Parts: sequence; structure tokens; C-alpha cells
Amino acid sequence: MQYIPPIPIGIEFYKTMISEGYYYIDKTLLIRDLLAQKNTVTLFTRPRRF
Repeated sequence: MQYIPPIPIGIEFYKTMISEGYYYIDKTLLIRDLLAQKNTVTLFTRPRRF
């Protein structure tokens, strides 16, 4: 059976996520791509009760 790391629900510190083996996705390259597109408007939505 393959190991699946836990999702860091309620974990706010990067150091804790990495040291305790939580699932982590780095989206820094996404920011670079958004800036490179040079759109006039970029819409970021959020959940209702954010």
C-alpha cells in the first residue's frame, strides 16, 4: 500500500508541515506565470465562509 501524507488542516506553520510530513504543494511558479501573462484583471475567488 502506498503512503499518502496527511493534509495539514489547521496547521499554519511551514516548518511544522515539512518536519511532520504533511502534504504540501508549492505554488510559487503559479504566481510567476500569472505575472508573466500581464492580464488587465485577474479574479481570485474564495469560499463563502473564508
